[in-house]
Amino acid sequence: MNQADSATPPRRRTPSQPPRPTRTFATRFTSTPRGARLARRLVSHRLDAWGHPYASHLNETVTLIAAELTTNAVRHGHVPGRDFHLRLTEAEDTVRIEVTDTRTERRPVPGTPDPEGESGRGLLLVDAMAGDWGVTARPTGPGKTVWAECAVSDRSPCVSPPGAPSCSRPGRGGGRPGGRC
Repeated sequence: MNQADSATPPRRRTPSQPPRPTRTFATRFTSTPRGARLARRLVSHRLDAWGHPYASHLNETVTLIAAELTTNAVRHGHVPGRDFHLRLTEAEDTVRIEVTDTRTERRPVPGTPDPEGESGRGLLLVDAMAGDWGVTARPTGPGKTVWAECAVSDRSPCVSPPGAPSCSRPGRGGGRPGGRC
């Protein structure tokens, strides 16, 4: 199957529209490693300003997802002379990050990475850390938007980072390290 013909289905749902945001941060960045690094830092800073401290699980998780999505936009979605766009929203009990680039034909396809390879694990991390994620067509012009959502509240799934104490809430995944709570 051709990458251009494949779409990455979201794991749980495809919202026709994201929830109505209560807070929004949106900007564009140069499609360079420096732009991706700056985007990651600004996501972390914005979450801290919104009341999610730098060392909080939510801030670290969303920042990691931002790093993966912006790096993918630079590595695989780069079109010379075009920037990538980042949008961070907090709505109800959800933080949503959207990264939009102008390359239509290179849609992300999660797969099994080469065990000896140095790349190919970013979407696996996004899949493990986000409550939901997917890909949609860019609303204006060519390109795509890769989005991910993370829950703000304790009521929804979370993932314990490797080496962190496991979640101990009964009945939601057995509290295994690295497993969903």
